[in-house]
Amino acid sequence: MKAVSLDVDEGSIVSLIGANGAGKTTTLKTISGLLRAKSGSIRFKGRDITACHAQDIVALGISQVPEGRRVFPSMSVQENLEMGAYLRKDKAGIAHDFEQVFQRFPRLKERRRQLAGTLSGGEQQMLAIGRALMARPQLLLLDEPSMGLAPLLVREIFEIIKAINENGTTILLVEQNAHMALSIADYAYVLETGAVVLKGEARELLASDQVKQAYLGG
Repeated sequence: MKAVSLDVDEGSIVSLIGANGAGKTTTLKTISGLLRAKSGSIRFKGRDITACHAQDIVALGISQVPEGRRVFPSMSVQENLEMGAYLRKDKAGIAHDFEQVFQRFPRLKERRRQLAGTLSGGEQQMLAIGRALMARPQLLLLDEPSMGLAPLLVREIFEIIKAINENGTTILLVEQNAHMALSIADYAYVLETGAVVLKGEARELLASDQVKQAYLGG
């Protein structure tokens, strides 16, 4: 990584796009405390969180939906969601958020006793997002939410991401499907080999010939 600098305004959707190996996932893991920054700083709501541990970052209001979903396969849907709320003590709030997740993802409610490892890829992605939401994040980090999903499911997942943002959650989205990512984002950054090479309003990047040729198949 080479001094990646980016801002995520409260209430916005910001997309990071770029080829495999560009540093997108590394950026998210560094923000969420899974990797340590070798230099520079990470600030959240004015606070320096560069040296914070991952669980402390979750407690501050940042949750990550990892690449490849990473649900707990031998645990039920309900137990996976409970893991998302493991730092919380407000039982009434947790119960309310369970209902919110089940309202947003009716399929998860139907399968709440089912082992997560037996769900389809799309259902596992919904579960991974629902688990992250159980922490009541102010900033949600999404790493490749469309990976391995059929086109119809991709559209459904992106509609859900938009709805989560409209409900007040700020989103930083890493996504190889550049067209979908730019179509829902307010602002975007293009990473190449660990450095920001382009940035701007998402609709401008969507219309950019440089971005079209490199990432949009045109």
